[in-house]
Amino acid sequence: MSRSNITTDGAPAAIGPYAQGVRVGNLVFTAGQVALDPVTGQAVPGGIKEQTARTLDNLKAILEAAGSSLGQVVKATVFLKDMNDFAAMNAVYASYFGTDSDTLPARTTVEVARLPRNLLVEIEVVAEV
Repeated sequence: MSRSNITTDGAPAAIGPYAQGVRVGNLVFTAGQVALDPVTGQAVPGGIKEQTARTLDNLKAILEAAGSSLGQVVKATVFLKDMNDFAAMNAVYASYFGTDSDTLPARTTVEVARLPRNLLVEIEVVAEV
């Protein structure tokens, strides 16, 4: 099975020894993405809604660079700094993925002690190509 790293200027550059995404066969695995502006490298202003939107925009850019899309996501993992933000995160998430139970990805959401740059949300996905 062939393997290739995915890189795009549409998402923040990796800040460590990892790839933004990896394509293996017909699957794309993304690194966890947070709410960093890909141009400035700075955290986006605002709360959980703004951070979730930027995070999903970053994931969208990586998937598109790999020849995939958010519509082809089969699994998402969401890391929240505070589970009290779940409803607000979920509303933004639904605006990107819809609510059709036949096309929604599987998802795990967990609360974590801390995220990079003290941000509120991090999301990683696995998608088909």
